[in-house]
Amino acid sequence: MASANDTRHTQNKDAADQNFDCMFKLLIIGNSSVGKTSFLFRYADDSFTSAFVSTVGIDFKVKTVCRNEKRIKLQIWDTAGQERYRTITTAYYRGAMGFLLMYDITNQDSFHAVQDWATQIKTYSWDNAQVILVGNKCDLEDDRVVPAEEGKRLGVELGFDFFEASAKDNINVKQTFEHLVGMICEKMNESLDASPSLVSNNKGATLSEKPPQQQSGCSC
Repeated sequence: MASANDTRHTQNKDAADQNFDCMFKLLIIGNSSVGKTSFLFRYADDSFTSAFVSTVGIDFKVKTVCRNEKRIKLQIWDTAGQERYRTITTAYYRGAMGFLLMYDITNQDSFHAVQDWATQIKTYSWDNAQVILVGNKCDLEDDRVVPAEEGKRLGVELGFDFFEASAKDNINVKQTFEHLVGMICEKMNESLDASPSLVSNNKGATLSEKPPQQQSGCSC
Protein backbone atom coordinates (compact mmCIF):
# COMPACT_ATOMS: atom_id res chain seq x y z
CA MET A 1 0.00 0.00 0.00
CA ALA A 2 1.30 3.45 -0.91
CA SER A 3 2.35 5.72 1.95
CA ALA A 4 0.89 9.19 2.51
CA ASN A 5 4.12 10.71 1.21
CA ASP A 6 3.95 8.58 -1.94
CA THR A 7 0.34 9.66 -2.51
CA ARG A 8 1.17 13.34 -2.08
CA HIS A 9 4.13 12.99 -4.44
CA THR A 10 1.90 11.41 -7.11
CA GLN A 11 -0.71 14.14 -6.70
CA ASN A 12 1.88 16.91 -6.94
CA LYS A 13 3.39 15.25 -10.01
CA ASP A 14 -0.04 14.95 -11.68
CA ALA A 15 -0.87 18.57 -10.93
CA ALA A 16 2.42 19.85 -12.36
CA ASP A 17 2.52 17.52 -15.34
CA GLN A 18 2.05 19.41 -18.61
CA ASN A 19 2.57 16.35 -20.83
CA PHE A 20 -1.03 15.53 -21.70
CA ASP A 21 -3.22 15.44 -24.78
CA CYS A 22 -6.53 16.57 -23.28
CA MET A 23 -7.85 18.09 -20.08
CA PHE A 24 -11.31 17.12 -18.85
CA LYS A 25 -13.02 19.22 -16.20
CA LEU A 26 -15.28 17.04 -14.04
CA LEU A 27 -17.59 18.02 -11.18
CA ILE A 28 -18.99 15.96 -8.33
CA ILE A 29 -22.28 17.43 -7.17
CA GLY A 30 -25.10 16.50 -4.81
CA ASN A 31 -26.43 17.25 -1.34
CA SER A 32 -24.13 17.78 1.61
CA SER A 33 -22.84 14.60 3.32
CA VAL A 34 -23.56 12.21 0.45
CA GLY A 35 -19.83 11.38 0.33
CA LYS A 36 -18.51 13.51 -2.54
CA THR A 37 -15.18 14.33 -0.87
CA SER A 38 -14.63 10.73 0.23
CA PHE A 39 -15.39 9.55 -3.29
CA LEU A 40 -12.84 11.95 -4.78
CA PHE A 41 -10.14 11.05 -2.26
CA ARG A 42 -10.72 7.33 -2.85
CA TYR A 43 -10.24 7.80 -6.59
CA ALA A 44 -7.39 10.32 -6.56
CA ASP A 45 -5.45 9.10 -3.51
CA ASP A 46 -6.88 5.63 -2.83
CA SER A 47 -7.56 6.76 0.73
CA PHE A 48 -10.61 6.95 2.97
CA THR A 49 -11.41 8.62 6.25
CA SER A 50 -14.74 9.11 7.96
CA ALA A 51 -13.49 12.37 9.52
CA PHE A 52 -14.15 14.68 6.56
CA VAL A 53 -15.92 17.94 7.33
CA SER A 54 -18.28 19.58 4.86
CA THR A 55 -16.54 21.12 1.87
CA VAL A 56 -16.50 24.92 2.01
CA GLY A 57 -17.18 26.32 -1.44
CA ILE A 58 -15.20 24.18 -3.85
CA ASP A 59 -11.92 22.23 -4.05
CA PHE A 60 -10.29 20.04 -6.68
CA LYS A 61 -7.78 17.30 -7.35
CA VAL A 62 -5.91 16.35 -10.50
CA LYS A 63 -5.35 12.86 -11.88
CA THR A 64 -3.79 11.85 -15.19
CA VAL A 65 -5.13 8.75 -16.93
CA CYS A 66 -4.35 7.04 -20.22
CA ARG A 67 -6.96 6.01 -22.75
CA ASN A 68 -6.29 4.75 -26.28
CA GLU A 69 -2.67 5.90 -26.04
CA LYS A 70 -3.75 9.42 -25.08
CA ARG A 71 -2.89 11.08 -21.78
CA ILE A 72 -5.94 12.75 -20.27
CA LYS A 73 -5.58 15.13 -17.36
CA LEU A 74 -8.66 15.07 -15.15
CA GLN A 75 -9.38 18.19 -13.14
CA ILE A 76 -11.99 16.93 -10.66
CA TRP A 77 -13.91 19.52 -8.67
CA ASP A 78 -15.47 18.66 -5.31
CA THR A 79 -18.39 20.99 -4.66
CA ALA A 80 -20.19 22.03 -1.49
CA GLY A 81 -23.72 20.72 -1.21
CA GLN A 82 -25.13 23.36 1.11
CA GLU A 83 -27.60 25.83 -0.36
CA ARG A 84 -25.58 28.84 0.79
CA TYR A 85 -22.71 27.85 -1.51
CA ARG A 86 -24.90 27.18 -4.54
CA THR A 87 -24.11 30.42 -6.37
CA ILE A 88 -20.39 29.73 -5.93
CA THR A 89 -20.48 26.17 -7.18
CA THR A 90 -22.77 26.74 -10.17
CA ALA A 91 -20.21 29.21 -11.50
CA TYR A 92 -17.89 26.22 -12.01
CA TYR A 93 -20.39 24.30 -14.15
CA ARG A 94 -19.38 26.23 -17.25
CA GLY A 95 -16.82 24.27 -19.22
CA ALA A 96 -17.37 21.06 -17.25
CA MET A 97 -17.43 18.08 -19.58
CA GLY A 98 -18.72 15.56 -17.05
CA PHE A 99 -20.66 15.34 -13.80
CA LEU A 100 -21.06 12.74 -11.10
CA LEU A 101 -24.45 13.53 -9.56
CA MET A 102 -24.39 11.79 -6.21
CA TYR A 103 -26.93 10.80 -3.58
CA ASP A 104 -26.70 8.71 -0.42
CA ILE A 105 -28.67 5.44 -0.55
CA THR A 106 -29.38 5.86 3.20
CA ASN A 107 -30.79 9.37 2.82
CA GLN A 108 -34.12 9.83 1.04
CA ASP A 109 -33.81 13.62 0.94
CA SER A 110 -30.56 13.41 -1.02
CA PHE A 111 -32.29 11.17 -3.56
CA HIS A 112 -35.27 13.50 -3.87
CA ALA A 113 -32.84 16.39 -4.50
CA VAL A 114 -31.39 14.69 -7.60
CA GLN A 115 -34.03 16.24 -9.83
CA ASP A 116 -33.06 19.75 -8.66
CA TRP A 117 -29.36 19.05 -9.22
CA ALA A 118 -30.13 17.74 -12.71
CA THR A 119 -31.93 21.02 -13.43
CA GLN A 120 -28.84 22.92 -12.26
CA ILE A 121 -26.71 20.96 -14.73
CA LYS A 122 -29.13 21.65 -17.56
CA THR A 123 -29.26 25.35 -16.68
CA TYR A 124 -25.57 26.12 -16.13
CA SER A 125 -23.48 23.57 -18.03
CA TRP A 126 -22.49 22.77 -21.60
CA ASP A 127 -25.37 21.14 -23.51
CA ASN A 128 -23.41 17.97 -24.21
CA ALA A 129 -21.95 17.48 -20.72
CA GLN A 130 -22.05 13.82 -19.73
CA VAL A 131 -23.66 12.83 -16.43
CA ILE A 132 -23.57 9.71 -14.27
CA LEU A 133 -26.01 9.26 -11.38
CA VAL A 134 -24.20 7.69 -8.40
CA GLY A 135 -25.89 6.07 -5.42
CA ASN A 136 -23.09 6.23 -2.86
CA LYS A 137 -22.61 4.31 0.41
CA CYS A 138 -23.85 0.97 -0.92
CA ASP A 139 -21.79 -0.66 1.85
CA LEU A 140 -24.53 0.46 4.28
CA GLU A 141 -27.05 -2.08 3.02
CA ASP A 142 -28.76 -2.42 6.41
CA ASP A 143 -29.49 1.33 6.42
CA ARG A 144 -30.64 1.53 2.81
CA VAL A 145 -33.80 3.57 2.16
CA VAL A 146 -33.39 4.04 -1.62
CA PRO A 147 -33.67 0.74 -3.54
CA ALA A 148 -31.19 0.28 -6.38
CA GLU A 149 -34.14 -0.13 -8.75
CA GLU A 150 -35.32 3.39 -7.87
CA GLY A 151 -31.88 4.78 -8.71
CA LYS A 152 -31.88 2.95 -12.05
CA ARG A 153 -35.39 4.18 -12.81
CA LEU A 154 -34.48 7.80 -12.09
CA GLY A 155 -31.32 7.47 -14.16
CA VAL A 156 -33.36 6.26 -17.14
CA GLU A 157 -35.89 9.05 -16.61
CA LEU A 158 -33.16 11.70 -16.60
CA GLY A 159 -31.10 10.07 -19.36
CA PHE A 160 -28.13 9.41 -17.03
CA ASP A 161 -26.10 6.24 -16.69
CA PHE A 162 -26.30 4.81 -13.17
CA PHE A 163 -23.88 3.23 -10.71
CA GLU A 164 -24.11 2.30 -7.06
CA ALA A 165 -20.78 2.71 -5.30
CA SER A 166 -18.98 2.89 -1.98
CA ALA A 167 -16.02 5.14 -1.28
CA LYS A 168 -15.46 3.34 2.03
CA ASP A 169 -15.26 -0.17 0.55
CA ASN A 170 -13.86 1.05 -2.81
CA ILE A 171 -16.76 -0.35 -4.82
CA ASN A 172 -17.25 1.03 -8.36
CA VAL A 173 -15.26 4.21 -7.66
CA LYS A 174 -12.63 3.76 -10.38
CA GLN A 175 -15.19 2.15 -12.67
CA THR A 176 -17.52 5.14 -12.39
CA PHE A 177 -14.80 7.64 -13.30
CA GLU A 178 -13.54 5.45 -16.14
CA HIS A 179 -17.06 5.16 -17.52
CA LEU A 180 -17.51 8.93 -17.39
CA VAL A 181 -14.22 9.51 -19.20
CA GLY A 182 -15.28 6.98 -21.84
CA MET A 183 -18.61 8.77 -22.32
CA ILE A 184 -16.83 12.10 -22.79
CA CYS A 185 -14.38 10.62 -25.29
CA GLU A 186 -17.23 9.09 -27.27
CA LYS A 187 -19.12 12.39 -27.34
CA MET A 188 -15.97 14.27 -28.42
CA ASN A 189 -15.39 11.84 -31.27
CA GLU A 190 -19.01 12.20 -32.39
CA SER A 191 -18.63 15.99 -32.35
CA LEU A 192 -15.39 15.84 -34.32
CA ASP A 193 -16.96 13.52 -36.91
CA ALA A 194 -19.90 15.89 -37.28
CA SER A 195 -17.82 19.08 -37.32
CA PRO A 196 -14.04 18.74 -37.68
CA SER A 197 -13.68 22.49 -37.14
CA LEU A 198 -15.04 22.21 -33.57
CA VAL A 199 -11.59 21.97 -32.04
CA SER A 200 -10.57 25.35 -33.38
CA ASN A 201 -13.55 27.40 -32.24
CA ASN A 202 -14.04 29.11 -28.92
CA LYS A 203 -16.40 26.53 -27.53
CA GLY A 204 -13.93 23.74 -28.19
CA ALA A 205 -11.25 25.66 -26.31
CA THR A 206 -13.60 26.16 -23.38
CA LEU A 207 -14.40 22.47 -23.17
CA SER A 208 -10.87 21.25 -22.76
CA GLU A 209 -9.45 24.46 -21.32
CA LYS A 210 -6.38 24.15 -23.54
CA PRO A 211 -5.32 26.39 -26.45
CA PRO A 212 -7.02 25.30 -29.69
CA GLN A 213 -3.76 24.43 -31.43
CA GLN A 214 -2.93 21.89 -28.71
CA GLN A 215 -6.20 19.98 -28.87
CA SER A 216 -6.37 19.23 -32.57
CA GLY A 217 -4.61 15.88 -32.14
CA CYS A 218 -6.77 14.68 -29.31
CA SER A 219 -9.39 12.07 -29.98
CA CYS A 220 -9.88 9.39 -27.39
